[in-house]
Amino acid sequence: MNTTESAFVIVTGMSGAGRSTAAKALEDLGWFVIDNLPPGLLFAMAEEAGKVKLAADKVAAVVDVRSLAFTTDLNAAIEELEARGVRVRVVFLEASDEELVRRFENVRRPHPLQGEGRLVDGIARERGILREVRANADLVIDTSSHNVHELRNKIVTYFGGEDRPGLRVNVVSFGFKYGLPVDADLVVDCRFLPNPHWVPDLRPMNGLDEAVSEYVLSQSGAKEFLDAYEEVLGVVAAGYTREGKSYATLAVGCTGGKHRSVAMAEQIGARLRDRGMEVQVGHRDVGRE
Repeated sequence: MNTTESAFVIVTGMSGAGRSTAAKALEDLGWFVIDNLPPGLLFAMAEEAGKVKLAADKVAAVVDVRSLAFTTDLNAAIEELEARGVRVRVVFLEASDEELVRRFENVRRPHPLQGEGRLVDGIARERGILREVRANADLVIDTSSHNVHELRNKIVTYFGGEDRPGLRVNVVSFGFKYGLPVDADLVVDCRFLPNPHWVPDLRPMNGLDEAVSEYVLSQSGAKEFLDAYEEVLGVVAAGYTREGKSYATLAVGCTGGKHRSVAMAEQIGARLRDRGMEVQVGHRDVGRE
């Protein structure tokens, strides 16, 4: 098999986090996808894909953690693929314990690793096995707040235009009081700026409203921060690209995720687009207050 410059995507992650939905979304985009493939068969699948002349950059395998030797097997399979010239990208689907419990209870199914224990025991065991895989993944997607349609849209955003070069950036605003986005590669703290929450006329609005945006951007340090951070992101993006990283999530936070982080996230997204990057901007916590 001639694997020069070819690519292979491995979709893995927590049970119940949306692997099947991701696989279906890739299939709808024209990818060749095999679900529930043992790690030991990854190279054989890549080789067969080459024999039937499938698009080298549209082959994916979904693997899960049911094998006790999962981490060892997966690492060995990735090493074998890369040694033979296949560029491997690992997509890890994540979700909070609370959300995973809710999903399993809704479908009335046990967790594949809980055995005679509780559902939470199976989830904890799986997290332990997957810790190294998650740490080394090229793309981590937290599906805790996503329904199947939102997850599908995110997969389409990341994989719907593989012919377009460069880094794809997901900029998401959030509120620190609701917790950090677990899939963030970079985190920005905008709490150094005055909070529009304390301005009565602005309190009911959010950072998408022009009045709030103008207030935030007019504050001392706002423009200086954006100018400096844009340059930092340019350096980081170039480094990510050199290292083969195709996707990055930038989380922009303030106290409640309603005013400052939203306005600043929109500005950062616009500046990155002006630099030629493909950018998606979202606001995780708008509407929670």
